[in-house]
Amino acid sequence: MSDTAHETVVDQRLEATHHCAHQVNAKPSPLHRINWPTLGPLIALVVISIAFTFINSSFATWSNMRAILDQASIPLVLAMGATLVILMGSIDLSIQGVMAASGLTFVLLSANSVNGNEFGIGAIIAGLVVGVIFGAFSGIIHTKLRIPSFMATLGVWYIGLGVATVLFGDTVPELEDAGLLSWANATPLGIANGVLVAVAVVIIAVLIMRFSSLGRNALAIGADENLARLNSIPVNRYKIYVFTFAGLLSGVAGILGTMRIGNGIVEVGSGQLFFTTAAVVVGGTLLSGGRGGPLRSVVGVFLLTVINNGLILSGASPVYQQLIAGIVIVTAVVLAGLRQRSRLRIIK
Repeated sequence: MSDTAHETVVDQRLEATHHCAHQVNAKPSPLHRINWPTLGPLIALVVISIAFTFINSSFATWSNMRAILDQASIPLVLAMGATLVILMGSIDLSIQGVMAASGLTFVLLSANSVNGNEFGIGAIIAGLVVGVIFGAFSGIIHTKLRIPSFMATLGVWYIGLGVATVLFGDTVPELEDAGLLSWANATPLGIANGVLVAVAVVIIAVLIMRFSSLGRNALAIGADENLARLNSIPVNRYKIYVFTFAGLLSGVAGILGTMRIGNGIVEVGSGQLFFTTAAVVVGGTLLSGGRGGPLRSVVGVFLLTVINNGLILSGASPVYQQLIAGIVIVTAVVLAGLRQRSRLRIIK
């Protein structure tokens, strides 16, 4: 190589080095300083809420805020269980089946229109136990038989629907317990009891994530399951615990939904699976596991609820509602995964 050519190559390398150094030393713009996977959904929630307030003045009224809280209450309960499952890198598709089985069990053991049962609080406990059993069953199938979680919980979904269909029989069982009906319709502090239950569940989920081994180990399993095993974490046991917790919350949601409509139906959880899973992911919890949390899922639930509520108030057709909701979900998933592309993998 001639001296001139050599000097040209050296000059090009020096220029590239100076350019890289300039990029390193350059201060990031305010937009680059924002942690979009964490704050992006919250910013979107605020912006969309302001936009709907200008579009329709009735959006920001107290009556509509109460409606949003009511609409978000059951998804919030479900999202707390789904968040822990997804944090492990797994997924729970059994939500609707467990809700149906728990709801029918509850209403048939309460004072109702098809039999003489009247167990009161015992009916609620029985409905919750059904949720726990289905959740534990999902976890055991997934861990002991080594079946992927989406296949195991898909099967449990249909088992739950089958059980609910058998319990349903030929007549719609109407809830006739006056105390339970009045509790479901009561609005202490100006908001429904179902919303207060959802708030309590969110607080419990946050405490579990921050102060319990269940939350810490769920994160560790999602971050790297093999490393978690090497650190003597009983992975299978904690997976069963998490699925059991999710099943319990599906039972809670099934009972709340049954109280709200006043009778037991197999379709009590219709549409909740997609909405809940989408809300968790939109909130910033990675489907690959290891990053996220309950408070992010709260933002995701309210973001999707506000979008649906605002579009309805604006008079948008259902087709456009689904289109816009789909765009928001896809955008949120893409933004959340940009910085974690190397970690994305098939759901365990």
